[in-house]
Amino acid sequence: MAAGLWKAECGPVSAEPLERPSLEARVADLERRLNEPEIEAAASKHAAFVFIKPHAVNDKVKYLVDLKLRNSGINIVSEGEIKAETIDEKMLIDTHYGAIAAKAVKLKPSELNVQPQAKEAFQKMFGESWDNVLKSGKVFNALDGAKALGISPSEMGGKFGGQKVKFGGGFYVGKVDDIFVINGFYMDMRSKFTKPGTSIYYYEVEWDPKDLSWADFREKILGGTDPAKAYTDSARHLIYANWKTLGLAGMPNTGDNGVHASASPFEALSERVNWLGVDITKDFFGKGMLASGVPLSMLRDWCDDPQVAFQGGKKSLFDLLEDLDAGECLAKSGKIAEAN
Repeated sequence: MAAGLWKAECGPVSAEPLERPSLEARVADLERRLNEPEIEAAASKHAAFVFIKPHAVNDKVKYLVDLKLRNSGINIVSEGEIKAETIDEKMLIDTHYGAIAAKAVKLKPSELNVQPQAKEAFQKMFGESWDNVLKSGKVFNALDGAKALGISPSEMGGKFGGQKVKFGGGFYVGKVDDIFVINGFYMDMRSKFTKPGTSIYYYEVEWDPKDLSWADFREKILGGTDPAKAYTDSARHLIYANWKTLGLAGMPNTGDNGVHASASPFEALSERVNWLGVDITKDFFGKGMLASGVPLSMLRDWCDDPQVAFQGGKKSLFDLLEDLDAGECLAKSGKIAEAN
């Protein structure tokens, strides 16, 4: 009976060999298994770059920020000072501000991609053709514009508040005296970090994602951009509410809001590469990004916050990854890499 049941259940044994996976499929499976440990390691830890801005660097603020981080279960791995002279010489703040800074101090006007609608807006605002003023040599980035006018970079920032037109995200053109200047406002931002005798004070920090999400780290530990409206127990609001006691020269605002912190695990990686000189291929999250399918050349380019194609449109890479926990950030990064 047992034999009969076996035959009834299983039927005749086929002489055909079982289909074997293709070589490509087997290689892909091996790569997946090889990459899993790097992805798991990168997803299991949150690591951010935090710094006190120059206007707030003093011993009292350092003590407050240190206390806030440690009481929040966040481990300080390293800390230190980076002087304004180094920030200026190595253009660290320019790399930090990415595309906004690049248009102001690194790229020449002829290197920029200006859309037709932006040219129309320029013509409407100034009554002149963008192509004509570009050819005539009347358009400068902010740094070169200051030199052309014989003024300091910080003076350029003050002059840029007049007529201007938006060409795109982080891309503005304004008329200053008889020339046109790109992102002249940036020079004010830059001068706050490059004034001789000042510095930033940084903290390289880590914590367990299970204990604190990245979104809560930014909202509740760091605080929102406007320190007056930030979470009441956040670092930014505490500095704002106690600025006189802490010895600050003026009340914090949306620009001078006391502290900066990475907006995502990937942004933290790019900041470690920029500010601390970390090798992207040796950083634990860099390894995770590579293992998630982001090629090294693309990963390096991403540190400059490019516009990337994703889900039918183009958007800032940093914006796409903002506030995501490490595992989500890695998974989404792999999908963005596939789309580009």
